[in-house]
Amino acid sequence: MKGVTKHLLRTVVLLLILFAGWLVGVYSGKQLANNQVRVYLNNYNSHNDKLTRVLSMIETEYVDSISRDSLAELAIPAILHKLDPHSVYLPPKEFEQAEEPLQGEFDGIGVVFNMATDTVIVLNVIPSGPSRKAGVQGGDRIIKVNDTLIAGQKMSQISVMKRLRGPRGTQVKLSIERRDIEGLVDIVVTRDAIPLHSVEASLMLTKEIGFIKLSQFSRTSYTEIKKALSSLRSQGMTSLIFDLRSNSGGFLDQAIHIANEFLPSGSLIVYTVDRNGKRLEQYSNGRGSSTDLKMVVLIDEASASSSEILAGALQDNDRSTIIGRRSFGKGLVQAQTPFEDGSALRLTVARYYTPTGRSIQKPYTAGEGEEYEHDLIDRFKRNEFFSADSIQFADSLRFTTPKGKVVYGGGGIMPDIFVPLDTLNVTKYFSEVSGRNILYRYTIDYSDRHRKALEGAKNLAELKALLDGDKTLFTDFVRYAERQGVKPNWREIERSRKIMEAQLRAYISRNSDLEENAFYYFIYPIDRTILRAIEELEK
Repeated sequence: MKGVTKHLLRTVVLLLILFAGWLVGVYSGKQLANNQVRVYLNNYNSHNDKLTRVLSMIETEYVDSISRDSLAELAIPAILHKLDPHSVYLPPKEFEQAEEPLQGEFDGIGVVFNMATDTVIVLNVIPSGPSRKAGVQGGDRIIKVNDTLIAGQKMSQISVMKRLRGPRGTQVKLSIERRDIEGLVDIVVTRDAIPLHSVEASLMLTKEIGFIKLSQFSRTSYTEIKKALSSLRSQGMTSLIFDLRSNSGGFLDQAIHIANEFLPSGSLIVYTVDRNGKRLEQYSNGRGSSTDLKMVVLIDEASASSSEILAGALQDNDRSTIIGRRSFGKGLVQAQTPFEDGSALRLTVARYYTPTGRSIQKPYTAGEGEEYEHDLIDRFKRNEFFSADSIQFADSLRFTTPKGKVVYGGGGIMPDIFVPLDTLNVTKYFSEVSGRNILYRYTIDYSDRHRKALEGAKNLAELKALLDGDKTLFTDFVRYAERQGVKPNWREIERSRKIMEAQLRAYISRNSDLEENAFYYFIYPIDRTILRAIEELEK
């Protein structure tokens, strides 16, 4: 099948399939879903005869036999491409991969690994997980999986994950290379459910300031946040830094529940407007546990969707100071319709608005997806990452909060305090050791050599004392980098030293049992956004 005829036939067949999918699909937002079904039923009769006739003609008269399924897989993305940037079709495998991080758990062996040297290196073994129970240790190199060689085979990380993961109760044999042990060690691990945590880190940065890093809005995010808040309060927290940087979103209900924890009763959190102008509003109930907590929220250009809803709700209700850079600008509501073959349609059915009436969605042109995807690159070129003055807002996008603070619409959340991207002490030497992954590989090597000492550190204070006691850490790294082909330039090294020392400690600490908490504890002294947040809270 060739040319225009082929394209038109595909499009027509898919329109029929798409309409049928809308009718039988399940939409999580029930009220908006009912509107979609009514619209479909009202228009069905006017389309049905022509579509049925065309489909019948293709089935009975077209010169070649055509698989409806193959037409659907080709045509659905083409149709959705002509709509907005966030209406998408997800084939079965893509849908499964997209949903997994949001579900709260998966079936696997329970290790965190890296493939920096084309070998699977176990960085951490999840406590109480199946690998820990079977005897796998941090620093182990997985050479074979079920007697199949994976080391040095240039396998992708996804390919390795497929071999390690599987239904709970099934077994996988790992052939492991272990430091100071001759030959391979065979370990059989029985797969089990592995929890996924969206609270990446939760720790005290000062005696009174707590820090929570939320990486996504999964099904368990609200529960995790409540647990983290309770723990930090018991440690003396009176102020909170809530880090939503690089959080691309997730489940809307989790953002609403989390906002409710901080807002007084009757506060508008977010509202949506559909094609018919119907407005749905969400309000706080006043039963949140942290309505008294002083707080700031951190965002950047990768904070999107639910992150923007939460940040916008707290900003518009004068509940939190927002610090960082302008967020991504995704304010379109998708209704998700799963299909029997495991695929799904995410169709935009409404728009999000903050409590003051700001549209979160940045401007776009239907069908111009490539231009939309380049927006962040364009922001960088316009100097928006480095200067707030480079970001221009029309007077028509000006809004005012209840306490008189001026905020702007037009896409994304503009922070109250702008912190530019920090490139001041980034030298050629630092770019070399970082860009070529030399710095990170060194931290893996160091962790291997000091595994017992790292695992012996039971808290951040002990871990800090351990690393403070190693007076040769930095010079040893410089010698390591030289062996990897990067000659020392001491003028540049001294200029970038603070960054490199912090990264060395942070990456090494991530390989300890304290994991992400340790990483953020050691990295925050060079994080200008966190430092600005501490300054704001200590006023």
